[in-house]
This record gives sequence, structure tokens and C-alpha cells, in this order.
Amino acid sequence: MTRASALPRWMIPLALAAAGVIAIPILATVARTPWGQLPELLSSPAAMQAMGLSLRTAVLATVLCVVLGAPLGFALAAWTSRWQRVVRAVVLAPLVLPPVVGGLALLYAFGRQGLLGGWLSSMGIDIAFSTTAVVLAQTFVAMPFMVLATESAVRSRSPHHESIASTLGAGRSRIFWAVTVPAVAPALATGMVLSFARALGEFGATLTFAGSMEGVTRTLPLEIYLQRESDAAAAVALAMVLLAVAIVVVALAYRPLMRSAR
Repeated sequence: MTRASALPRWMIPLALAAAGVIAIPILATVARTPWGQLPELLSSPAAMQAMGLSLRTAVLATVLCVVLGAPLGFALAAWTSRWQRVVRAVVLAPLVLPPVVGGLALLYAFGRQGLLGGWLSSMGIDIAFSTTAVVLAQTFVAMPFMVLATESAVRSRSPHHESIASTLGAGRSRIFWAVTVPAVAPALATGMVLSFARALGEFGATLTFAGSMEGVTRTLPLEIYLQRESDAAAAVALAMVLLAVAIVVVALAYRPLMRSAR
């Protein structure tokens, strides 16, 4: 029996309705895009500045997600303490947390009067309402994707090969880099790509924690929000950029997983 023949017939209309809920708004956006004016709208100074800032900060945030989030995912998968669930819930909270609430949390932590921000400010380091704040906000909302992808991949595989390598005298670090990382590489790649996409599209936490200063903190989503009131054509053109990036990113994110499943 194939997967298609095993699907109950009553589920097909529901699946089509679900696809319509997602596809129709996307198609409507494509239909409203002023394709003839697209090069002109996307090459405006404000658009180029916002796109450049978004790409730079999203790349930096993705690097932080990989450097910090992947080890955290491995640690959560290996941790057997009763506190593991509590820590995991806190770490993954940004996935469901309203972005504005996340921005407030960052402000209370790293603002000038924040938990750590006051101490940093006394040393001349101000994070809030700066480009650094944009990177930190993007990292805050994107890192759970990296953690979840890593932890899920590690938990879903047997440590059989690691045990064999250990009996052959390999140390922990060598086993990790030579055996574990190659085995979960597709999941790591997926987490990295999804983290980048989430960082690139971040809006609420950035606006609350970093503000909207042109050339400093005004990323592409913030530029779209501002243009929506004054120039709808420019807003739609910029939205198409993020829409195209999102579709490409999701397609790339699931290619490694599909290959590994074959």
C-alpha cells in the first residue's frame, strides 16, 4: 500500500482547504506586486539600506545560533536531570512568545536600566537601540529552531556508533566530530537555514528592543511596515523579497532531511 492510497478520502478536502488558507494570501500578494516597477522600488536608498542591514544582522544572528544553539541542543539531548524539561521549556519559549513580549524581556535584561544593561552601561556599553540589539533580538527568536533541530536529531538516533568508537579508544571530542556531527549534519543544516529565515523576518522584538532608526536598526520588515502607510507599492515589492526568501529557505531546509530519510 502506498502512502497516497492509505490516506482517508475525507482528509483530502481538509488538506486542500488548509493549503488554500496559506496559498491564497501568498498568491494575492504576488498578484498585487507591481512587477514593472520592481527594480526601481527595490533599488531605492531606503530599501537597499534596509535589505543590507537585514542580511548582515541575520547572518550574524545565524552564526550565534549555530555557535551557541547547537551545543545547547546537544546538551539537552544528553541531560537526564529532572530539570531538563524546565530548562527546555524556557529555551524554546521564544517559539510561542509574542514578539513584543520578547522585545520587552530583552529590554529589561539589556536596556540601560535592565538586569545586565545597567552594569554594561556603567562600562560604556549600551546595547539597546543599536545594531547589536537587532542581532540580539534576532538571535533570541531564532535560536530555538537550532536547539530544537539539534536535540531532535540527537534523540532520534542510537548511540551505537559512538559506543563502538569509544571501545576503540577514541576520545569524546574525536567521537563528537568524527561520528556524531556527520550523522546529524542534515538536521544541523536545517536548523541553521530556519534560524536564518526567522532572523531575517524578525519584527516585533526588534522594534521594541532596537527601535527603528534608519541605517542602524531599521531592518527590512520594519521598512515594509513604514512603507505600508506611505507607499503601498514599495511595501509590496519589499514583501515579495521576504516571501521569495522564505520559500527558497524552506525548500533548502528540508532537502537535507529528505535526502537522509531515503
